[in-house]
Amino acid sequence: MKNYIINNNWISLNEVDLILHGHHTIELGAEARVAIQKCRTFLDDKIKRHDKLIYGINTGFGSLCNTAIDEKNLEQLQRNLVLSHACGAGEEVPQELVKRMLLLKVLGLSHGSSGVQVITIERLIYLFNNNILPVVYQQGSLGASGDLAPLAHLSLPLLGEGEVYFQGQKRPSMEVLKALHLEPIVLQSKEGLALLNGTQFMSSYASWSVSRAQQLWFNWNKVAAMSLEGYDGRLNPFQANVNEIRNQQGQIQTAKIFREMLAGSELINQEKTHVQDPYSFRCIPQVHGASKDAIDYCASIIEREINAVTDNPTIFPDEDDVVSAGNFHGQPLAITMDFLAIALAELGSISERRVYKLISGTRGLPAFLVANPGLNSGFMIPQYVAASVVSQNKQLCTPASVDTIDSSNGQEDHVSMGANAATKLYRVVENCFTIQGVELMNAAQALEFRRPLNSSQVVEELFNDYRTHVPFIKNDQYLHPLMQKSTAFVKTKLN
Repeated sequence: MKNYIINNNWISLNEVDLILHGHHTIELGAEARVAIQKCRTFLDDKIKRHDKLIYGINTGFGSLCNTAIDEKNLEQLQRNLVLSHACGAGEEVPQELVKRMLLLKVLGLSHGSSGVQVITIERLIYLFNNNILPVVYQQGSLGASGDLAPLAHLSLPLLGEGEVYFQGQKRPSMEVLKALHLEPIVLQSKEGLALLNGTQFMSSYASWSVSRAQQLWFNWNKVAAMSLEGYDGRLNPFQANVNEIRNQQGQIQTAKIFREMLAGSELINQEKTHVQDPYSFRCIPQVHGASKDAIDYCASIIEREINAVTDNPTIFPDEDDVVSAGNFHGQPLAITMDFLAIALAELGSISERRVYKLISGTRGLPAFLVANPGLNSGFMIPQYVAASVVSQNKQLCTPASVDTIDSSNGQEDHVSMGANAATKLYRVVENCFTIQGVELMNAAQALEFRRPLNSSQVVEELFNDYRTHVPFIKNDQYLHPLMQKSTAFVKTKLN
């Protein structure tokens, strides 16, 4: 197991995935420790020598920002904040995303602009390294003032409150702390606010989703190439000249990938009896390419966010300044996740249209891709499933980021609703894997009807690998288990 040192250096989305998928441990580096302690020492001194109100440090929260809190109650203020805000609802956040939230929270606090104790961050790191995963709920954040409710649930175990998953069981946090001979953290001034303010719920979903989006895009090109071969499609729309004169980079890249994947194919090079293909095949470079450009844009925004300081107020020790501002506002992520959901939904939409063409009984293929249609329904209903999921994606793509609801007695009068964008996007991603699995089932089935001609080495290798998991369907059989296997294949085996 490798160890990753957090030292306020820029961390890429790929590095985040490597840490999580490689089961790395993390620890604070020397530079980060110095910055964190410097900020904490400055804040303690500031409170002692400052007689004015500083939001969230010696005041109440939200619309209670003008209510002064006595110095002797500052620790209780922070504990009360975490407890009162831990009121999430709905389904639990998947554990892999909770672990991602822990990592991103550590990254955000380690810059030395949040005023937390080193011991507080170390306890978050301990939870991460030992797979002690807080129980967090999906609903409750407005995506402004930070992801307050979910981050409160994430922080409860620091205080010995709430529940965690540990060694495969859901257990009370205090029970686990006692078993590990750990004492609850006593929060100092501003720490509760630093833990709860921030965009780590949204950015966890966003970073996970953009990683899966890149996987979906890359794999969908392979699946679509097999569909093109199964449909006896033409390579002309993928020529370099026709795509380069439009000068859209995703389109140019997509067309190039298809030319490379299909090099040496007997099927693609045989003489065609049709002049052109339907849009779902002919316009793959334009549609897949547009989604690629969108995914790349979204990745850049999300990578900036995971390297940012997003709590409030923000502390600048060298400038003797504590600034109450709005870095917790989730609008950059909310808009980006709405955009990413649309880009992925379009990949799913054009995929379902290719499935529809493959089962249409044209281009020499049997209706519904079975040799004896009528007695057999073949692949009729998997297309229904894909269509249903595509339709749901369209509904899920109604943007969350254009909505706002006044909260905290008008003090927080414009919110991003980015948390809703996050959970919608998660469902779109999962739906896309389902659609991709359906297309691959149909593409492989169609390719069998083109024998003895072969496709390219890339497509034939994919086909042979897939056939070790999902067989050719000669007669009607129970398809649900095969669809599950197909979805699992595109999620975990196809690369």
